[in-house]
Amino acid sequence: MTALGENGPIVVAGAGPTGALASIYLARQGHDVVVFEARPDMRRGDAGAGRSINLALATRGIVPLVDVGVIDQVDAITIPMRGRMIHVLGATDLALQPYGINPNEVIHSVSRRDLNAILLGAAEATGNVTINFGRQVTAVDFARSVLTIEGPGGETADQPFGTVFGSDGAGSVIRDAVLGANGGSQNAVRLGHDYKELTLPAATSGGFLMDPNALHIWPRGEFMLIALANPGGDFTVTLFAPNEGAGGFEDLQTSDQIARFFNAQFPDFAALVPDLVEQFQANPTGRLATTRVSGWSHRDQAVLIGDAAHAIVPFHGQGMNLGMESVRSLDKHLRANPQNVETAFAAFEKDRKPDAEAIADMALENYVEMRAGVLDPDYVLKRELALELERRHPERVSPRYNMVMFATMPYSMARTRANTQAELLATLTNGKTSIGEVDFQAAAALVSKLDPLPGLDPLARPEGLSIS
Repeated sequence: MTALGENGPIVVAGAGPTGALASIYLARQGHDVVVFEARPDMRRGDAGAGRSINLALATRGIVPLVDVGVIDQVDAITIPMRGRMIHVLGATDLALQPYGINPNEVIHSVSRRDLNAILLGAAEATGNVTINFGRQVTAVDFARSVLTIEGPGGETADQPFGTVFGSDGAGSVIRDAVLGANGGSQNAVRLGHDYKELTLPAATSGGFLMDPNALHIWPRGEFMLIALANPGGDFTVTLFAPNEGAGGFEDLQTSDQIARFFNAQFPDFAALVPDLVEQFQANPTGRLATTRVSGWSHRDQAVLIGDAAHAIVPFHGQGMNLGMESVRSLDKHLRANPQNVETAFAAFEKDRKPDAEAIADMALENYVEMRAGVLDPDYVLKRELALELERRHPERVSPRYNMVMFATMPYSMARTRANTQAELLATLTNGKTSIGEVDFQAAAALVSKLDPLPGLDPLARPEGLSIS
């Protein structure tokens, strides 16, 4: 049995939001932590454009931020979104689909860079965390307990370690080493759809050109555009589309092709972005994939966190929230097993892997919902009924989206309960075209057979949790 730090330095590979948060939790346990980050310090230069995908901060991500004392700083850079604003092609009126019926059921748009900067500052402020920017872990030697660190000029150096926390992303070097040592496996499945980020500018007055308090969606069946507001008045806009076929990226090469596509499919958006074609051609195209891993740790020497352990597609807005909630879970297991790091790591994977699998599946399902389902009258009716049943029976009914975004029940439990509720909603709406046709007496009888919902009590939403 080994205590954390007993056999050498504690190293975190990767200083993104998950790695930075992990270093704070480790420092709060009294450990000295060395962090290596391949990129330069984002707080001291331009991090570039086109690969941020604004983050949707929800309850599972807010709880750790409250834990480590940075929620007030984060509050200042977020914009609350109370629902989805649907831009229907050819329609002049916009339709808001609210997320929930309660005041705290909002998600918060936040810049990945700005949030990351806050967490980096908080890590350094502990006095126990040293961050080395422009330094990347490129190899792991478990036999010698040595990491190979590559500098900005390609020079390499050895770094002794006792335990390394692999937060180095979906292409993790630490993961490759861990799986090679423990015989684990990974399954990476590319979505077949890519993404491109664009910017909708602020108004000349500095205000917003669209409602900032909504997640804007232009659903188009096989592809979609989404937009999230930034505090400066601009919006981060992302096109998600197939790699091939009609509306796919392979057909968006020339200036004319790009202009025709946006003018035909998203005319209201295109009219607000004078340099749309130039942005599209200048910004990189990002790939999307789901990575499932078995074997998150190797003895007491290494453990995987964040995308290195469970990379998911962004369509439920949970990638960062999943990673941050996992870091909090890891902290819990390390505290419960202070003299046995290997046991803590094994308990961590057993605890979190089922939930990572569940949200990976739900994120894929939510892509279909966002790009097509939100226009389906049957989906809209079931969503409206789910919210009405939540009003009438809040202890037993909550829509799947709300169980994922605004509660702390395990993801796997949320998915199981959502499947049960889906059967109930299908029964109640069969042959119906409006909520006024639903038999609420029959609905009450069906709902009464459901067990009370866990994770929706005040403990799941402590006082001051939801930021404004």
